Parts: sequence; structure tokens; C-alpha cells
Amino acid sequence: MGRAVIRCLAGTEGMRLAGAVTEAGDAALGQDVGEICGLPRTGVALTDDPRAGLRNAQVAVDFTLPSATEVNVGAAAAEGVAMVVGTTGLGSEQTAALRSGAKRIPIVYARNMSIGMAVFKDLVERAAAALDDDYDIEILDAHHAQKADAPSGTALELGECVAAARGGSLEALAVYARHGQTGLRERGAVGFSVVRAGRIVGNHSVLFAGAEEQVELVHRAADRAVFARGALRAAGWVVGQPPGLYSMEDVLGLK
Repeated sequence: MGRAVIRCLAGTEGMRLAGAVTEAGDAALGQDVGEICGLPRTGVALTDDPRAGLRNAQVAVDFTLPSATEVNVGAAAAEGVAMVVGTTGLGSEQTAALRSGAKRIPIVYARNMSIGMAVFKDLVERAAAALDDDYDIEILDAHHAQKADAPSGTALELGECVAAARGGSLEALAVYARHGQTGLRERGAVGFSVVRAGRIVGNHSVLFAGAEEQVELVHRAADRAVFARGALRAAGWVVGQPPGLYSMEDVLGLK
């Protein structure tokens, strides 16, 4: 995702690369970021020091790992740099770090940075509110074979949207696995199915199944660039915003 952001940034008017940060021990440390990404030289060398990488920046885009989030947010807050965070799988400690950092800097956080996904979530939430418990809900999440977490952060967020739209919580309604003699489906349950195969970038569908009809909403990502372009749109929006924790819905004016 870092490479995808840099490649998209190269063709984005009004933005330029100020720094790039990777993990300690990366074999590419010290190399020009443009050359790493198959682009002309940028004059920006890859560093493992977050604060050094942020020093000349107005906003940082973070697609890393949950283990790095707390440090990165702290570095951005210390440098007064706004953030766009697309890292998934955050635990309670990382989420707390986001909320703490958002008291000092503006942060856009989304488990899926696609602009289309933000609109998709809005449609799913509306459908869940309009279709009552007579319609069973199933969420399908399909990603590439190397994805480590399941269900995806996006699938969980979709689950949170439909549960909230029906006045409940995902914790109470979610069914993550079915095997053997499972018994009858409980009314109001939100079911999840997961596919991990090949090079699937990211497909999500939400099925509302009633006794006489089914409504299915589908979003498919064809290229990682869709997440990078959404992150850059968020980056352009968040600069100059007051400190706070924002979503892609805020960026697109859907809230």
C-alpha cells in the first residue's frame, strides 16, 4: 500500500512527497523512494525514524501494522502533522492511541479508504434500517491468500453499520462460524463468511434475505490504487481541520 500511495501521489496535483517511513531492518533503507516504486528519483530517502520522515510534512498517510500505529500517531502528534490511517486490525490499545492523538491533531481513520466503499456503507446502513428482522443479513468478505486477519476490518465495519441501524450491537448479533449441527438461525443475527484465495484485492457483499425476496449490495475493488486514491483525497481534506477523529464519511460529506 505504501508503494501504491506513492505512485498515485506522483500524479496528484497539489501534493508532493515529503518523507517515507518503513520498519527497522528493511533492506531498502536509505534508498530513494522513487526508485523503489519504479518512478523517477524523488530526492526522498526511505527512513525508519517516524519523526524524521514527518519533519517536512503537513499530513501523513499510514498503511502499516497495528503494532506500529501507536508509535506513528505519537510521532505525528509530536510534529503537529495531520494523519490518514488505513491500518486494519487495530486492538483496544491502538484505538485508544488514535483517540488520544486526535485530541492534538486531525486524524481520518477508515478500515477501507475506497471512496466507493464509503458510499457503499451508507447504502448498506439505509437498507438495514428499512428492512426489518424479517430479512436475514449475511456479509461475505473475500481477499487475497496473504491477508492475515478475518473477517476483514471492512466486513466488521459493515456489520457494525447494520447492527446499529437495527438498534443493536455487533457483539450481540454476530455469528462468525458455522459448523456441524448449528441449529436454527437466530432472528436478527448477522452472519459472516470469509474467502481467502489467490490475489483477490477485496470484495464485500451484504445480503438481505427475506422469505419472498433477496436484496444484495456488492462492492469489488479491482486494484489497490483505489485505496491509495481515497487516502490521498482524505489527506487533502484533513489538512487544516481542527483536531479530532474523522471518517471517510466526513471527508465525502455523507455525515
